[in-house]
Amino acid sequence: MGAMATETDCNLDSGSQKAGAWKLPGQRMLSPERLALPDYEYLAQRHVLTYMEDAVCQLLENREDIGQYGIARFFTEYFNSVCQGTHILFREFSFIQATPHNRASFLRAFWRCFRTVGKNGDLLTMREYHCLLQLLCPDFPLELTQKAARIVLMDDAMDCLMSFSDFLFAFQIQFYYSEFLDSVAAIYQDLLSGKNPNTVIVPTSSSGQHRQRPALGDAGMLDGVEASLFYQRLENLCDRHKYSCPPPALVREILSNVQRLTFYGFLVALSKHHGINQALGALPDKGDLMHDPAMDEELERLVVRSRLYRTPRQHRGKEPGAFGFQRRDKLEALERVPSALAPTPNPYRWEPRE
Repeated sequence: MGAMATETDCNLDSGSQKAGAWKLPGQRMLSPERLALPDYEYLAQRHVLTYMEDAVCQLLENREDIGQYGIARFFTEYFNSVCQGTHILFREFSFIQATPHNRASFLRAFWRCFRTVGKNGDLLTMREYHCLLQLLCPDFPLELTQKAARIVLMDDAMDCLMSFSDFLFAFQIQFYYSEFLDSVAAIYQDLLSGKNPNTVIVPTSSSGQHRQRPALGDAGMLDGVEASLFYQRLENLCDRHKYSCPPPALVREILSNVQRLTFYGFLVALSKHHGINQALGALPDKGDLMHDPAMDEELERLVVRSRLYRTPRQHRGKEPGAFGFQRRDKLEALERVPSALAPTPNPYRWEPRE
């Protein structure tokens, strides 16, 4: 267990540290909340068994390569990748949506890889955004991309163009809270049709097969439902929902500002709410969406390195550290480096370090 890194271990907030969290020499900080949980509850809450099962599966698949480096090193590398959020790259959809940490990691990876789309001012269609998603997850379902696009477009015109920021924040809500929103759609449809408000909404499974959202009629699109009644139903849903849902206090804040609202109006409000974006913690604020200095620096370093490697051996400098460039050549190369490039290639499976 010493090599494990879960959400709590990797991302302790400052509040837990100030509240008297402690650590043993050479160990990570342990929060009081973690210590108060029974072992089985902590394992379930942090999805440790999910990562252990996946790690063992990868260990068996790569046992021939891993044998020469050792099992302990493999588990260290695996859980380091979980902590860094790179473990979801190029994985199957059933895995990237298996835990809240995986979903947040996928959102962060999608933003960092393709933010140049927004930086360049490009507008793309729903299917083009879906192609970008499939570059990171080959079997990403089209249905989720369509639902995210409808939050932006508010109609069935799926061939309309969308900005990167509009799509990204809508996609964040739809992807991270997918099962919750399916239940919300059913509640909304029940309110429109006047069904018993005590009807139990059963969340969908986490197998990746999502229930089709009920069709919302023209009356629902135009008039909506009473916000106070809608919130009562959502409050009960949040209390018993076993999947991730937005903070109830922020949902109440959204619904307290209107008397009636439509289903898609509610989704738009969720996607644009600053507090919900912060609570989810996967993406920066909208004003900082195009800024990622660490990634830009790394990309520039990779480009310079690739150009150095392409230099013919016979043209490289003889002095140590010259790398085939004179000082002027180095400066000119750095000046020509673009500020927005393709995503950094990060293998999703464990590989031994050089």
